[in-house]
Amino acid sequence: MIHVGDNTWNLRIFITDLQVEKTLRVRGDLHIGGLMLKLVDPENPKDWSDHALWWPSKNAWLLRTRSTLDQCGVHADALLHFTPMHKVLRVQLPDLRNLDCRVDFSTNTFRAVVNLCKDLGIRHPEELSFCKQLESQHLKKNYSSFPKAKFQANEYDYGRDYISPAPDTNSFIPTHSTLLTSSNGSLDSPHGPFSCAPYQHNTYQPPRQTNPISSPTGTWKHNSSNGYTTFNDSTSSLSDLHENLAASPRAPSPDIRSRLVKPKSLIERARMNVAWLDSSLSIMEQGIREYDTLCLRFKYYTFFDLNPKYDQVRINQLYEQAKWQLLNEEIDCTEEEMLMFAALQLQVNLQNDIQQPDSGIDTSSLDNAADDDIDAALSELQLTLVGSNGHSKTSDITHIPELTDFLRFLKPKKFTLKGYKRYWFAYKDLYLYLYKSKDHFRNNQTPTIVINLRGCEVTPEVTLAQGKFNIKLEVPPEEGYGANNEMWIRCDNEDQYAKWMAACRLASKGRSLADSSYDSEVASIKSFLSMQKPAHGPVVSINPDSIDASVFLSPRTYKKLKGKATPRILEAHSNVKDLSLIDAKLKFISAWQSLPEFGVTLFVIKFDGHKKEELLGVAHNRIMRMDINNGDHLKTWRYNTMKAWNVNWEIKCMMIQFEDESIVFSCLSSDCKVVHEFIGGYIFMSMRSKESNQTLNEEMFHKLTGGWV
Repeated sequence: MIHVGDNTWNLRIFITDLQVEKTLRVRGDLHIGGLMLKLVDPENPKDWSDHALWWPSKNAWLLRTRSTLDQCGVHADALLHFTPMHKVLRVQLPDLRNLDCRVDFSTNTFRAVVNLCKDLGIRHPEELSFCKQLESQHLKKNYSSFPKAKFQANEYDYGRDYISPAPDTNSFIPTHSTLLTSSNGSLDSPHGPFSCAPYQHNTYQPPRQTNPISSPTGTWKHNSSNGYTTFNDSTSSLSDLHENLAASPRAPSPDIRSRLVKPKSLIERARMNVAWLDSSLSIMEQGIREYDTLCLRFKYYTFFDLNPKYDQVRINQLYEQAKWQLLNEEIDCTEEEMLMFAALQLQVNLQNDIQQPDSGIDTSSLDNAADDDIDAALSELQLTLVGSNGHSKTSDITHIPELTDFLRFLKPKKFTLKGYKRYWFAYKDLYLYLYKSKDHFRNNQTPTIVINLRGCEVTPEVTLAQGKFNIKLEVPPEEGYGANNEMWIRCDNEDQYAKWMAACRLASKGRSLADSSYDSEVASIKSFLSMQKPAHGPVVSINPDSIDASVFLSPRTYKKLKGKATPRILEAHSNVKDLSLIDAKLKFISAWQSLPEFGVTLFVIKFDGHKKEELLGVAHNRIMRMDINNGDHLKTWRYNTMKAWNVNWEIKCMMIQFEDESIVFSCLSSDCKVVHEFIGGYIFMSMRSKESNQTLNEEMFHKLTGGWV
């Protein structure tokens, strides 16, 4: 039948559930909701409420049901898919277990993670995000060097369409080499071992009868052969899932562990951050299809209100992510520190075999959460007013505390062999004063050296076996431009080191000795050192043959210790043998946070007007210009001095304006949106408060991370 003059045309729609294509006669003023009503068969009892229209060629959802086809740009040459918004996604948790989860593919990634964490029992989901799986070859090139080929697959092959992602998003989509390798080991793909824009569907299809995690009943079963976990019909409740995720298997399957990427340099560590998804776009828009795998990881290293009472799953998964970072050498530590982490890991494994008191989640205690928050707020107020040492600060509010002692000082210079020189140090109100003698200080003589510690970078260099307690300071130049000034402080003993290290750390954040957290910072440093000391008591009777030291140590440390690895682990374990399961995990996390490289996310960049590649480190309170070879801090900019940050999407450049200067750079190791999102995300994290009625402000998160403001 020919229709003339009625402004109608044929629109093809593929219904994925039925695997059939329908052709509807439509007009341009038909709204999306009306189009979906035309597709639904009133005689079919199937529930279509979770379905929406997906436009494969445009890589976009049509979710505005009141918008017309003309407003959406849909014409007669379009093919739409009528498909469920919630699909099964294979999620790899930080402990490397794989779960098949029912996830909303139509909402933005941030909201999808929030909903998933709610099902998994993980509080503060804003700290986590999805990232794509990487392979070792993805670390060999920068993101800017990836091929940008575009393809179009069979339009009926649902879920396998090659897409051209929007130009303003992180479009990195790795193609698994196992899908491209022929029988003779060569790569059949003309696009190389990996590709950026094209999407290659995962060929594995789990059983269709697997239930979603949001199902009201079921029990989790782990298949050790492939690390795959399913949720099967049973009479158990969802609380079993939470208890299961609060304790992880001792080791993942060999297949999963063999696929872990192990960066061998700072550049490769930076290239790993290409995998983060764009929080503002749906996972479907970023090339992910049903039954594909994404990794759920803690993205922002600022963990708000870790509470053993409510965060057993969160603490366990955080411990697992920290453990695998250390074992994969994604973060450096000394031999003594690695042995301490190995001892804590051994203690966690031993405690996992013992019934823990109150190991389950006490849901009845949630009713008293408000009272606990009030008590915590009162305790915090008391600590602020009184201090951790019990002495009131209100009585001597005008007194500015100071720290004095004999220390050794060194400012490295080229072509000099001069060593450390002894000075009388006096620290007061963020300034470090160095005098030739104690008498010069008492007589108020002019100090030999004056150092402003505000905004400095502080790096410990401690070797307990050698009695070496050094503090490396990288101080911004007085005029605000140029590279940081490097200087070293050498302490004589552990107590001296703890006091001065705590003072320098607080000074780097703009806090003086009057800050209430000084005493707790000193105690934390001493605790961190005490766990690395050789045990004084008898070693716990554990059969050495039952311990595989390679499981507990990074490859570099294991190779260095060789046959001494197991005895050293058992010796270090005597320091932590009395810790409970949750305490051992919290000690592990706390020690991880004390490492110099903790919480610094790296990117390979080029500053405007420069040809040399450099590193940009993004932390929770600052960004750093770093040497690409050794990681030395060349310049530090604090977020509290930042006035604006913008992205030029056309040339993929980022501009950050500070109080005293502006910097412009392009990111080579990932899309510039990833850098923008890290900076905006950390600023969002700093705005959180401990109010019990505070809700997650998603609109503010997207304003800070989206790059559209």
